[in-house]
Amino acid sequence: MNAQTRPAAPEASAMTEALRLEAAIEPDAPSTEPAKKETQIIAIYGKGGIGKSFTLANLSYMMAQQGKRVLLIGCDPKSDTTSLLFGGRACPTIIETSSRKKAAGEAVQIGDVCFKRDGVFAMELGGPEVGRGCGGRGIIHGFELLEKLGFHSWGFDYVLLDFLGDVVCGGFGLPIARDMCQKVIVVGSNDLQSLYVANNVCSAVDYFRKLGGNVGVAGLVINKDDGTGEAQAFAEAVGIPVLAAIPADEDIRRKSANYEIIGIPGSPWAGVFEELAEQVAGAPPIRPKPLTQDGLLGLFKGEAVGRGVVLDPATMEDMCGTTDLVKPSLEVIYEGG
Repeated sequence: MNAQTRPAAPEASAMTEALRLEAAIEPDAPSTEPAKKETQIIAIYGKGGIGKSFTLANLSYMMAQQGKRVLLIGCDPKSDTTSLLFGGRACPTIIETSSRKKAAGEAVQIGDVCFKRDGVFAMELGGPEVGRGCGGRGIIHGFELLEKLGFHSWGFDYVLLDFLGDVVCGGFGLPIARDMCQKVIVVGSNDLQSLYVANNVCSAVDYFRKLGGNVGVAGLVINKDDGTGEAQAFAEAVGIPVLAAIPADEDIRRKSANYEIIGIPGSPWAGVFEELAEQVAGAPPIRPKPLTQDGLLGLFKGEAVGRGVVLDPATMEDMCGTTDLVKPSLEVIYEGG
């Protein structure tokens, strides 16, 4: 039986002709307009008390004076990121404001949680009271609220996130795990504990890069630098640059304690933060090579970390506080049996 060719349906013919006409249209010429600048979202991590908030308050202030649009978000449950920026005044946190507004049946407005000084916009996520919730979950809730307020449509050049590096639960690793930022900056000093935290952050970045993540470490800021060199050695060992070294200086300590901004153009310390602002803007995200525990300890002098100590295994007798008597065996041994 011979197959018969049927005439094409009118609809199919019309569609074919439409596709031909569409294919004949020349594409638009490539745009010669300058590319739109995307917001750089940068997460800053470090040990509690190492000076993240001090560094970020002065950095964000300097960036704003250089004409950048900067948003500073505190993601530390202590809610102290913005205190230096606002001269010691605490601003309402997103979590407490959200709870209060929800109880009153009202929606949170941007003016309820975001405040500004001399061109810097700033807000605090906050955290639960002790024993009343998970700080990491609070951070997740805070970012969910920011998204409802239009976080992804805001027109900032830089968004700086201040994260506590000591805590390892999920919420504090959010920017790294979910690619919420392009790069991470670690703040440390020439002491083992702060570099331990910095190494942990590098380990997290390396882990999520193995899973297909894109976040990298831009570098290390050395705060309270006393010149002993351990932080510099750490940066070289893990393969990241030192973005700035803020000296251990009494004038800086005193002004910081008095909630004074020192990152002001023309001030004695302006150069430090001008250089840091330039480095933060241009430093590429690098995949670090985190150290082992022994490798980290090896950066310090032997007397500082207990070199030569031997791990002496405990016995059950040690644990029970008793001494077993060694009794002669009653086993009979037959020779030549």
